[in-house]
Amino acid sequence: MASEDSPARLTWTALTLVARNPFRLAYGVELTRQVFWIRLEEDLGWGEAAIPPYYGVEQSAMIACWQQAARQTRPWPEQPEEVAGWVSSGCARGPAPARCALELALYDRIARQRGVPLYALLGLPRPPARPTAYTIAINTPQEMARLAREAHDFPVIKVKLGGTEDEECLAAIREARPDTHLRVDCNAGWTLDEAQRRIPRLEQYGLEMIEQPLPRQEIAGLGVLQKQTSTPIVADESLQSFEDLEQIAAAGVQGINLKLMKIGGITPALRVLQRAKQLGLRVMLGCMLETSLGTTAMAHLSGLADWLDLDAPMLITNDPFDGLQYDAHAAVLLPDRPGIGVRLK
Repeated sequence: MASEDSPARLTWTALTLVARNPFRLAYGVELTRQVFWIRLEEDLGWGEAAIPPYYGVEQSAMIACWQQAARQTRPWPEQPEEVAGWVSSGCARGPAPARCALELALYDRIARQRGVPLYALLGLPRPPARPTAYTIAINTPQEMARLAREAHDFPVIKVKLGGTEDEECLAAIREARPDTHLRVDCNAGWTLDEAQRRIPRLEQYGLEMIEQPLPRQEIAGLGVLQKQTSTPIVADESLQSFEDLEQIAAAGVQGINLKLMKIGGITPALRVLQRAKQLGLRVMLGCMLETSLGTTAMAHLSGLADWLDLDAPMLITNDPFDGLQYDAHAAVLLPDRPGIGVRLK
């Protein structure tokens, strides 16, 4: 579908992704996820918008943003430093994933025209081959242990918690994979009292981090938990703006999970990443349940990150794109192509 006023300048297509296994979080379970593929005229640049339903972003608001951008008569930006201003005027007050998709397409266009990969266009270090976490969603302890054994060559596993058998699930996974680095992600599923009771018990299984144990607004509570444990507390849903970052740092939280889709694109992501480093925070680059298009774009920033959580293409069965690849040990490998580097399969 495209804007009726300018049908060829900017188009957007809905894609329904199918989860490889039921994607069950503290918020509920999903078997499919709808995302949008954004294309500039003549396929000069591509972007993606992907956001879980629990973020409360209406698709109609995203489409309205792209319709506004399609009606713009200004030329596409030719310099990287012009992209943010173009998006601000062409997609004013649009939801973060809509602005992200437009930014990605504009950066992709400039980098393709110059024949350089996105990280080089942005002046970033070449991303090294580093392992991503592999996510196991909430299920029975037996099923989660089975999935952990299947991922026997992957060195990092992220376990979704927030169900009724959290400790049993973690114990089963640790027994199945005594060698792996374990991260847990609660997706804002606990109260402060619950977290204070559960974290000491879960830490016996050897945790590399504890991601978003409390609801989004409870940043001070995340700081309380951090003072009570040496395991890094990592803010995810609590980080949706630059202002959130300052509050997270002031609370004493040790890390953040940075995602393009919730922060609004490459430009704000780099601003957050650089400021996080100044504040002494550790940074994980994450993704939503999305295609290789959005995930590959984020991988271009990985030379600046402490941790990677870019496994979305492994979690779906029908990724239409050929982009980042994974070696036998889940190390992320960028394609050697200009722009974001993604093409249709």
